[in-house]
Amino acid sequence: MGAVRGRDRTWLVALATAMWGTDALWRMPLATTLPSASVVFWEHLIIVALLSPLLPRAWRALRACGVRERLALVVIGGGSSALATSLFTAAFQAGDPVTPLVLQKLQPIFAALAAFALLRERPRGRYFAFAVPALVGAWLLAFPDPLDVRVAQLAPALLALGAAVLWAAGTVLGRMVSRTVPSQDVTTLRFAIGLPTAAVILLLRGDPVAVGWDNAFGLVLLALIPGLIALRLYYLGLRTTPAARATLAELSFPATAAIIGVFVLGAELTATQWIGFAAVITMVAALGWHERTTRTALVDDPTPATRT
Repeated sequence: MGAVRGRDRTWLVALATAMWGTDALWRMPLATTLPSASVVFWEHLIIVALLSPLLPRAWRALRACGVRERLALVVIGGGSSALATSLFTAAFQAGDPVTPLVLQKLQPIFAALAAFALLRERPRGRYFAFAVPALVGAWLLAFPDPLDVRVAQLAPALLALGAAVLWAAGTVLGRMVSRTVPSQDVTTLRFAIGLPTAAVILLLRGDPVAVGWDNAFGLVLLALIPGLIALRLYYLGLRTTPAARATLAELSFPATAAIIGVFVLGAELTATQWIGFAAVITMVAALGWHERTTRTALVDDPTPATRT
């Protein structure tokens, strides 16, 4: 087994997931007037409509895949895209807002374990020099008082845990299929497969399909910026970025969300949250620099990606 070859794109994964952090700018105004399932459904529908010219090529790529890759794409589209978002939202609605945030911090651990099992990624000792401070920083950033955090109820805990597992699986399986399926097709298939799942969730919850024209502009921005554009960049970067490394780069998401919250939405961070923010930004940037200038912090199955 050799080190990962090819141009490092940890920075591109971090940039893409930082765009996810702008989600609150568009989702919060919608959340005051629309049920979450309606928002998720229309988010997928708008993106699928925009990508409709690419659907024939994407379906041909899906038919050319093996069974393993097809199952992975179903999990990515139906699970990581639509179901995970619905589970995470339901976790907030079922109990206190702290519990989902606590358990979501387990996502990088789940991703690293799955990457080891499915992709044969083996972290070297230097990987943990970035991973541990980044995870500690994410914890500090998430909670105003990081020493007084309690998981209050079982139902929201299980919902949030399910979302974290599905998101971690999406990172690992996305890395796996991106080796052989063009990143453009992975993006298209993610939303095309996720749309029926979002529709089923919408029907099961009994939420309305009609959302009103006054919400159309916000839904389009939500679908385009933290949705389509961010996911296209994400899968492009994931082709040459090991999943265990990508899941740390994804911590740029809560860091960006914190900045949006403070400077746009009027939130306030405690001293420990600012320390956590600095730790996340420093570790994500340092990891990307390290992988571009020195030996990799991971040993990976170096199956080449031949298409973009």
